[in-house]
Amino acid sequence: MPRLCVNVDHVATLRQARLGIEPDPLTAAHMAEIAGASGIIVHLREDRRHIQDQDVYNLKQSLKTHLHLEMAATPEMQQIALRIEPYMICLVPEKRQELTTEGGLNCLAQTEHLKKYLLPFKEKKILTSLFIDADIEQIKAAQQIGTDYIEIHTGHYADASCYTEQKKEFDRILKAIEYAKSLGLKVNLGHGLNYHNILAFAKVRGIEEYSIGHSIISRAIYVGISKAVEQMVQIINKFLD
Repeated sequence: MPRLCVNVDHVATLRQARLGIEPDPLTAAHMAEIAGASGIIVHLREDRRHIQDQDVYNLKQSLKTHLHLEMAATPEMQQIALRIEPYMICLVPEKRQELTTEGGLNCLAQTEHLKKYLLPFKEKKILTSLFIDADIEQIKAAQQIGTDYIEIHTGHYADASCYTEQKKEFDRILKAIEYAKSLGLKVNLGHGLNYHNILAFAKVRGIEEYSIGHSIISRAIYVGISKAVEQMVQIINKFLD
């Protein structure tokens, strides 16, 4: 049964615009849980542009569901994550100048490094995931690294400018899901998914979790976070009908 994990980074983005105390991503996370989210995701960036260290500690201490921590594969983030012990970490590429994560991690170029990087998490039984493009060679490398999950980057599909391009990206994702499952990897999807383009995955089997943030927080401006989460949960649950 696919699950919805809600990313609350953009609640912190709004807070940091004034460097104040509201809106509080912790409150948003609790409301998302009550509305049916199976987990909460935050990305602790090197430049701390939205989520702060204290946010992650507060979430770990108070969530009733699961905390997923997105992070770059740096020594600093490794130390923080091992101290906090989230339910799952997801390694993502990170560039200072990007507005949001632009693509998947290059596992092929750093297989041995990432394999060693994940070892302390495995020792603590923290689940691991790698955020990668829908690329067969990258999936092979992810399996060799020993991750539990991969999260397939759906941004290229979400950003496609025409039906032909969107269909091409969608087919790549389907092929990637099937191949990853054949290797024993669990598959999550994330980036750019919204209340419309997610519908294409209604009949796709083998997806464990959908990672969605921006579209839910955007809709929450109009209908409130509880309603926004409930509506996305309802969409995903209908996939099982």
